[in-house]
Amino acid sequence: MQKVWLYFENGLFLEAESFGAEGTAFGEVVFNTSLTGYQEIITDPSYAGQFITFTMPEIGNVGINGEDFENLQERAFCKGVIVRNYQERHSNFRSKNSLSLLLKKNGILGICNIDTRYLTKMLRDEGAMEMVASTEISSKEELEKILKSSPKIGEINYIKEVTTKEPYIHNTGKYDASKFEYTKPLTSKRVIAYDFGIKRNILNELVTAGLEVEVVPANTPAGEVKEKFKKGEIGGVFLSNGPGDPLVLEEQKEIVKELLDANIPMFAICLGHQMLSIAHGYDTYKLKFGHHGGNHPVKNSEGRVEITAQNHNYNVPQNITEIAEVTHINLFDNTIEGIKYKNKEVFSVQHHPEASPGPNESAYVFKKFADMVK
Repeated sequence: MQKVWLYFENGLFLEAESFGAEGTAFGEVVFNTSLTGYQEIITDPSYAGQFITFTMPEIGNVGINGEDFENLQERAFCKGVIVRNYQERHSNFRSKNSLSLLLKKNGILGICNIDTRYLTKMLRDEGAMEMVASTEISSKEELEKILKSSPKIGEINYIKEVTTKEPYIHNTGKYDASKFEYTKPLTSKRVIAYDFGIKRNILNELVTAGLEVEVVPANTPAGEVKEKFKKGEIGGVFLSNGPGDPLVLEEQKEIVKELLDANIPMFAICLGHQMLSIAHGYDTYKLKFGHHGGNHPVKNSEGRVEITAQNHNYNVPQNITEIAEVTHINLFDNTIEGIKYKNKEVFSVQHHPEASPGPNESAYVFKKFADMVK
């Protein structure tokens, strides 16, 4: 393995080893506490612009397979992956390639033999921060210059990078682990899904709930969607997850506002959840180090606790209760995890009900949306 050098905006300078692509990259570093599912995490387009630090010490041991990509084009958009121990020798009956090959194919840095526990504690204490990593530049001063001159994640519109270029129909459902294939459920009503960086399993859950899904680019004019709804061609709109700061998405904000004015039934997850809040005039705020993991307890309006998967750095404000009912609360920090807007067929969640971190108790929201649009 070759050397890789890391410089963080707090002045920390580290040397580690590289198992991914060569080059220099800058972005925001976050940590993820999930014990499994590294392929799904790395290929989630929501991580565009970020370095993912895994708290799980062994990464790479089950390789990469063809079924667990969260991006339908089998791409990854994160800036880098930081792990304690990387295992090049993968062992799993579904495995096709190594993680290092996936990273090299997508131009993503892989960083290993580093104290990820120290990095996680640093991020918890100081918050998510910008960093630069390079297999080419070993000078701390040079890396510091690069980082200072680079745009921050809150200044970049990553939606343009991750969204689909052309509309398409998605009609496969959840993965059947007994047959090792995706199901083909019967569907009745069509919905439009705005792709801000949509995950494959979100689409699978929508189809499993009985909905045919037409996925459209993030800049699709609201007028086109409103016309389809008026003609009865669709029954509702879904707003997807995605990367970056939602406050930079001015075009999407205006699209969502126009859709809301048309009284179209709507459901949203993560970034889409945030965009609904912003479109209503309630701007999001940034969390200290975000929620990234597969073990977050969320209490719903019925008093039940759901164990959820999460991946977000931004949150809707508490005063959203002026126009909406809070349906889900994060029990780690009491932040809002779900809302239902008053006098509208519009609801959203911040966590990822499709991610199935072990339990599946959050998947009912897809049926709720299907019942609404049917």
